[in-house]
Formats: sequence, C-alpha cells, structure tokens
Amino acid sequence: MGTDVERRIIKGLFTVPLKDIILVIVGLKGEAHGYEILKELEKLAIGLWKPSHSNLYTLLSKMVEEGLLEPREEYRGRVRRVKYSLTPKGLEYLKVSNDLALRVLYTSVNYHEALKKKLDALGEKKGMDKEAVKEYLELLKKIRDILDEEIKTIESNIP
Repeated sequence: MGTDVERRIIKGLFTVPLKDIILVIVGLKGEAHGYEILKELEKLAIGLWKPSHSNLYTLLSKMVEEGLLEPREEYRGRVRRVKYSLTPKGLEYLKVSNDLALRVLYTSVNYHEALKKKLDALGEKKGMDKEAVKEYLELLKKIRDILDEEIKTIESNIP
C-alpha cells in the first residue's frame, strides 16, 4: 500500500474510527453479524456507548461498497441474518492498520517511559503527590492487562 493510504490510516488511528474497530472485530472473529459486532463494540466501550442499529448497518453497507467486507446471508427459519467477513482488500487494510497501530503503541510506550522519568525527577524535587503516582500506575496496569488479554486472544486465533 502506498504512502497516501498509510497517511490516511495513521491519521485515523488518532481518532480510532468505528470502521477500523469493526474490521478488527470481524478479523478476529472471522465472520460476524451486525448484532455480534454491536455487542463487541459495547464491550469495548465498557458499556458506556454503542452506535445505533441504523448507524451500524449504514456503516456496514458502506464497508461492503468499499470492498472491505463481504456479506453472506443465512437463514434460521424465516429469520434472515447477514454475516460479514473480510475481503482480501479488507484484510490488507487491516494488516497495514495493525502494523501502524503497533508502531504508534510502541512510540506511546516510549513517551510513557520518558514521562515516568520526568515524574520521578519532579517527585524527588517537589515531593510529588504519591496518590497521583499510584493512580497513574493503576492506569498503566490496566493498559497492560488489556494488552495481555489482546495478545492471548490473537494468539488463540492463530492456527
């Protein structure tokens, strides 16, 4: 993929568009229907937010038009469901997006390390509030736990 595509993807990583999150969900599951995607989005947002059904299905249709997702109809009795899977284009987009996300994450870790050193230096000079440092450490631990869980999920999906 060209540099312009990478630029658009990296720009999107800072706002984490819903489209990218949907591609990750479908990529990890292999195939998912709209309601499954909606539930995963709600889980990711720790229950504080979820898109409306109409917004989600409009976005899924747009992603099909863009060639990122492929729909497949299935029926359970009279109930029609559409399951979505990644197309080759969607998989390539997801690979590039994931690589860029990891690079951003590594850079972010470096910033956190630099910030930690700065906080340590300030704490020695000014008697920094230990509660603030403890809260920061708890936040870092939560991020680590989320990343550990993500690594386990990805590893379990590798054939």
